[in-house]
Amino acid sequence: MTNKRLKYTFYCIAVLLLLFMLKGGLDGGISGDEYLHYNQSVYVYDYFASHGKDTTALDTPVTHLKYYGQSFDNLTTILVRWFNIDDLFLFRHLSCSLVGWLTVIVTAFFAVWLAGYGAGIIVILLFALSPAFMGHAQNNLKDIPFALSYIAAIFFSQKILFNENKSRVSDALLLVAGIAFSISIRPGGLLLICYLFFFLFLFYLYKHLKYNQFESSNFKKKLTRVFLISVAAWFLSILLWPYAQLNPILNVWKSYEVMTQFPTTLKQLFEGKIEWSDFMPWYYLPKYMAITIPLIVFAGLAAFVVLSKKIINTDNLLKYGFLIFSILFPVVFVIYEKSNLYGSWRHFLFIYPSIILLSAIGFTALFKYLKSKYAIIAAVLVTLILAIHPARFMIRNHPYYYLYYNQLVGGLNGAYGNYETDYYYHSIRGGSEWLAKYLEKNNPNDSIKIATNFSVAWYFRNHPAIETFYCQYDERSQRDWDYMVVANSYIPVNQIKDKTWPPKNAIHVIYADEVPICAVLKRETKLDLQGYQALKKGDNAEAIRFYEDASKINTQDELIFYNFGAALVREGKTDSAKTMLHAALKINPGYEPVLMYLGNIAVTQNNPDEAIRYYETLIGCNRKYYEAYIGLSKLLPDKDIVQARTLLKTCLTLNPQYKPAIRALADSYRKSDPEVARKYDELANTYK
Repeated sequence: MTNKRLKYTFYCIAVLLLLFMLKGGLDGGISGDEYLHYNQSVYVYDYFASHGKDTTALDTPVTHLKYYGQSFDNLTTILVRWFNIDDLFLFRHLSCSLVGWLTVIVTAFFAVWLAGYGAGIIVILLFALSPAFMGHAQNNLKDIPFALSYIAAIFFSQKILFNENKSRVSDALLLVAGIAFSISIRPGGLLLICYLFFFLFLFYLYKHLKYNQFESSNFKKKLTRVFLISVAAWFLSILLWPYAQLNPILNVWKSYEVMTQFPTTLKQLFEGKIEWSDFMPWYYLPKYMAITIPLIVFAGLAAFVVLSKKIINTDNLLKYGFLIFSILFPVVFVIYEKSNLYGSWRHFLFIYPSIILLSAIGFTALFKYLKSKYAIIAAVLVTLILAIHPARFMIRNHPYYYLYYNQLVGGLNGAYGNYETDYYYHSIRGGSEWLAKYLEKNNPNDSIKIATNFSVAWYFRNHPAIETFYCQYDERSQRDWDYMVVANSYIPVNQIKDKTWPPKNAIHVIYADEVPICAVLKRETKLDLQGYQALKKGDNAEAIRFYEDASKINTQDELIFYNFGAALVREGKTDSAKTMLHAALKINPGYEPVLMYLGNIAVTQNNPDEAIRYYETLIGCNRKYYEAYIGLSKLLPDKDIVQARTLLKTCLTLNPQYKPAIRALADSYRKSDPEVARKYDELANTYK
């Protein structure tokens, strides 16, 4: 194919991809972080609109969002306000899709610069076959814009650094924009400035070692240019970032330090077990990438490695070195730092364009250097076969692309119960829209209460008779609702694996492949709610009557049996209570309140060995259930005071301000070492 035809094909495919991605933005749901970042962008808008008087944007002790520049969120909110855009989430999603497309196009032009239009076409096709990226391009206004800024900055850094001819002013301006945009979204974008200086020095060192030459004046000019680019990018990055504007140097750096060890931790399903995000194994990130990136991309990478001697030469060594470094360094860094990671590898989508670029160049080289007609046919057939799996998944499961898992774990069906599925709550939109139509048909004039494990308020904004509110799935029996929309997130693992979720009162289920990712529940009875209300009033006998009936109707809610047991304990019916609590454990063997309760009951019944088993099981299920450490330590002093203290110190390692553990440590030294006990008492008094 001639270069002119390749160029024409390149632009045609690019336009088709734009239409495809905009369709994804039209149909995508609100993402798990979107309300948080949108609300913060409103606070940022108010901060600037009030000339700094409204400081809500700076008061984020829970979300820590003041440390994010989140400039793209802020920019979309400015446009929403200026142009009075009504459907703000649709606008946000289309904007995100457009930025996702620009990420593809910048990467494709990078490929054209390195290896021609053929490589650029392959870049576009590989992105189109990347469900995770395509899924996040629907609604992830943080990670997708960051990916654009990262690959753009690397591209224009190379054009500035490695271009022997005089650099164009436009390249310098685009590099400033790329770095500034990156830092303004996440402070991790500061790495791009480090890359710039590092490869500047590496470039001149390479030339000196390779050609025994060093042009001092040329080096000084480039160093000056790089310095000015860095300074300009740094200060442009804070234009929409209130916290950074308070101290453009110190606060930007402080934000970077906070982001390297982000304080918010979440429970995650990984390798079939629920664990806290700050305790994931070192290979969490590379494994998630390995099982969710399509194998066709890995095939291209393999071709790049095998043919690297043909691809890389003295003229482009630093170009490819820079590209490879930009992929590996962030991954190695977070593994070394033991950073807090969650949500699959979405926080590392920014390295994916570089991965795609290397893969595309690998394919380009493969088809260039294959000589045999049969070898070329075989390579084409293998490539097409590898493309089928991700393409079929996206066709069958629109718009839930980001749920994709590759063949290494048996696709989404094989990953179900072992890894996260709809952790970003995309399916809530589908469930809500179905329920809205259902209610229009069946309950058009009734006042309805809808509970959900992720906000559905936006989807019911045109239904004034409907009240919506957030409710954790395991607390549903204690809240007053008529219908519940539940995404498959934070569902007990055993219920996923033994396929008892969705429960039998589900009236609509959304599937991706054969995996249920969202369920609409219709309440069968409110006896469980009445039982809970009686329990709160202290009317235990009435609570027991309600729960006796409720437990016969709903046999799949562990909290019903937990509260039933609590009411029985209050009535002195401990043995019957234990029967109910064990029934709760059959529904959810890792249900933490029940394990704690059974341990406490065993203590009151003078059965320490049984109590120890429950407390140890509980800590195994949730290492941050701090109360269990206290209960367990109280049973050990007579047997092993050292082990008891070790338990309490472990608890304080997880939560240094947990006063009960500090007090318990003080008590353990009360007789043997009063001075140590006094120091722990003083420490406890420093916390509220």
